[in-house]
Amino acid sequence: MFEIRLTREIEEEEPSANENPLLVTPGCIVSSDPGFMRGHGTWMDENEKICATVAGTVERINKLYSVRPQRSRYNGEVGDVVVGRIVEVQHKRWLVDINARLNAILLLSSVNLPGGELRRKTEEDELMMRHHLEIGDLISAEVQSVFSDGALSLHTRSLKYGKLSQGQLVKVPPSLVQRTKTHFHNIVSGVQLILSNNGYIWIAPTSGEDVETGGFVQNLEYISKSDRENISRLRNCILALTTHNKLLSDTVVLYAYQESMHYEAKQLLKPEVMKEVVDAVLQRIELEGQ
Repeated sequence: MFEIRLTREIEEEEPSANENPLLVTPGCIVSSDPGFMRGHGTWMDENEKICATVAGTVERINKLYSVRPQRSRYNGEVGDVVVGRIVEVQHKRWLVDINARLNAILLLSSVNLPGGELRRKTEEDELMMRHHLEIGDLISAEVQSVFSDGALSLHTRSLKYGKLSQGQLVKVPPSLVQRTKTHFHNIVSGVQLILSNNGYIWIAPTSGEDVETGGFVQNLEYISKSDRENISRLRNCILALTTHNKLLSDTVVLYAYQESMHYEAKQLLKPEVMKEVVDAVLQRIELEGQ
C-alpha cells in the first residue's frame, strides 16, 4: 500500500520581509569602500568592490571583511573529537576521511596497540597495520595538531577512542554540531551517541561489559530489537533536526527523542512529522528558558 501526500499540505516557512542584511549570496557587494581589505569568502571586482563568493554571513574585523559560509567543509581545531573512515594505508600512517578539505593523518606512533599497551612501535607493528586498521574501517579520534597546509593530525591514545564496530553513521553539516566539553553521550539506555565536531555522528549499542577497549577490539555481540529501534529513532530525530537547521547537542537530541515517542520510528521520516517534532522541541526549550 502506498501513501500519497500533497506537497501543499506541508506548510513551509516563508522568509520574513526584514531579513538580516548581513546574509549575502555569491556576487553580492559586501563593501564598496576602497579602504577595506577582503578576507575569506570574498573577492575584489574590477571596480574595486568587495563581493561575496559564497552564501553566508558577513563578518568584519577592523578593516577586514570576510564571509562565513552556511555550509562548508570541516575546519578542525586541536582537541576536537572526530569520527572518520580509513581511506588509505601508507608508510607508518593511515589517511582518514573526516569531511575536511584534506584527509587527516593518523600516525602509527599516535595509536594504542591492542589492549591499550604503550611502547615504542617496531617494524613488526608496521607490518600489522592493515590487520589493525584497514581501508573502510570507521574510527573515533581526537585532533592532535594542525599542519601548515590545513591537514589534521589525529591520535587515539585515549582508551575511549579507537575502531568502531556495529552502529549507524549519520552525516550532518559540521556547523550544526555544538562544541561542548563532552561528545560521548548515553542518551538512551543501551545506546551510545558520538556527536563529533566534523559532522559524522555515530550511533551504536554500548558494550555489555562497558569497558573502554581503546583500539582495535570490535563488539560483534547480538543487538536486541529494542536497541536497534532506539538507534533508528535517534537517527531519524537527528535527520529531522538537521532538515530544519537546528543546532545539535545532547539536550536537543534527548528532547527530540522524547517527543518522537508519540510516533513510530518510520513515521519520523515524513516531513510533516519532522516539523511537529522540531516545533515541540523548540517550545520545550523556550519554556525551560523562561
